[in-house]
Amino acid sequence: MILQPLAPVDGALPGPVLTEIAALYATNHAFFELSGDFPDPDRITVEQVAAALADELAHDGAEVLLARSAGRLVGLAATLAHHPDPASRDPDPWIGLLLIDATAHRAGYGSAVAGLVEDRFRAAGRTGVRLAVLDNNPAGLAFWQSRGYTALRHAEDREHGRDCTVLRKAL
Repeated sequence: MILQPLAPVDGALPGPVLTEIAALYATNHAFFELSGDFPDPDRITVEQVAAALADELAHDGAEVLLARSAGRLVGLAATLAHHPDPASRDPDPWIGLLLIDATAHRAGYGSAVAGLVEDRFRAAGRTGVRLAVLDNNPAGLAFWQSRGYTALRHAEDREHGRDCTVLRKAL
């Protein structure tokens, strides 16, 4: 499996790649039903995904990493080099989103992508990584805890005020 940074070409995301990513998002309607990120999780459009990716990449130090296995897009991870609140004293990078093709859940891709992201942060000299899991997503919480992440606190997410649990893993 390889991770490739998503890079705009002439300020825009390449159409074929954007179509692939939109298809990946569309497989995850159950997650997006929980998150409320899209008005109709059963009909996620390319335009909505393009806007969501642009929002992710607008943060300083943000990166969207595409995960491919045998050439097929199996997932993506959105990361931040630091907490988006400049007043935060949080020294760790963040995983903002880990999304795996729902038709391939339980095939080990989630753990593989998470491990590769952690390896990237470790290679950059980072000593820990954080993320937030929505409180209405117990499967997501169980996944991250099985990977060695421990709960630090309960909070509301910055974007939508949703209840979540902030977790950290030492690298």
